[in-house]
Amino acid sequence: MHRINRFILLEVIRRQGPISRAEIARQLRVSLPMVMRIVDELIQDGLVIPTGGREWSGGRKRPLVAFNAAGRLTIGIDLGGTKIYGSLADLGGNVLYEARISHHQSTGEESYQRLAGLVRDLQKFAQSTHASLSGIGVGAPGVTLYEQGIVQFAPSLGWRDFPLKQRLVQEFNLPVVVDNDVNLAALGELWFGAGQGAHSLVVIAVGTGIGCGIVLDGAIYRGVHQAAGEIGYLIPDRNLLGQSYQGFGALEQLASGTGIAQRARQRLEGQWSDEKLHSLTAEDVFSAARRQAPWAQEIVAETVDYLAQGIAAINLCFDPEIIVLGGGVARSGDLLIEPILQRLGPNQPVLPRLVPSTLGYRATVLGAITDLLYHTTGFYTVQRMS
Repeated sequence: MHRINRFILLEVIRRQGPISRAEIARQLRVSLPMVMRIVDELIQDGLVIPTGGREWSGGRKRPLVAFNAAGRLTIGIDLGGTKIYGSLADLGGNVLYEARISHHQSTGEESYQRLAGLVRDLQKFAQSTHASLSGIGVGAPGVTLYEQGIVQFAPSLGWRDFPLKQRLVQEFNLPVVVDNDVNLAALGELWFGAGQGAHSLVVIAVGTGIGCGIVLDGAIYRGVHQAAGEIGYLIPDRNLLGQSYQGFGALEQLASGTGIAQRARQRLEGQWSDEKLHSLTAEDVFSAARRQAPWAQEIVAETVDYLAQGIAAINLCFDPEIIVLGGGVARSGDLLIEPILQRLGPNQPVLPRLVPSTLGYRATVLGAITDLLYHTTGFYTVQRMS
């Protein structure tokens, strides 16, 4: 109970601070001595600081406390399909330093050494700030075993059942969390982005592949096999049943950035040169659609239909407060979001609140802050059963 109360108090201070101890006790309907005791602990741990300000309510002036966002730093890593992005940020989501390195079909050990080199670079910068380092949070593509920190399968990194958490803890002697990259993106949007203030949200990331992170009652829902959110494997057409797709699911094959570009190449085969077809990207397709090229408008309209089916399934299964469209394709949200809602409107009991990501490429690394804070402070969610 003490750990539960401690995290609940920390959340109130983070969301509403500066705030007085008396106001915390009033809002949570708990005793003031308990609040004072826990706040003193949080101050001692460096998570909360006195602000020097005071609240006056007609009686004594009450000292205020606030979340100590700048007191600790975290290293966040996003293991992308072709790039590894890392950042050093404080607990308030302020990025102090960031770096990227490229990788293309590396062997497993090469991928790890490149990741470790990036972590060392970020750690060196952290040491120059003289702030304490909370740990390392890594977002990996595909299914990860969260408790063990094992990346089960990441073809672009050359990893299968790779013990990433164990390797990083041994090398850096810091707390480490390893999670699915879109799970971390969902936590990032929950704390710092489009989902602030929500208790339930889903982030659908459409990039090289398609995945989603699901937050229910403030916590990531992972599923019994830790594969919840692998919506790239949804089947949007009965003709696709019974088929297998190398490295991709059925929906990804059609509506990911990779799938969009591939469908465009098939549509333009014989009309464009092989060199021009080979370099075609999903971004090129959306740019051509804005110029009202008929072939591109057809591809985008098909993409809207495929994504609408996935979003309808997510909305009906979880009924979240908000669905955030992220990933590289979300940069073309102006061509996707309103058309998707129009396609869903006539046949859905409740339309989702569908919005673009406000964090962009930083969503995963900022989610690492949240995951590490949950991991190192004993996070609990409490829900009243009605």
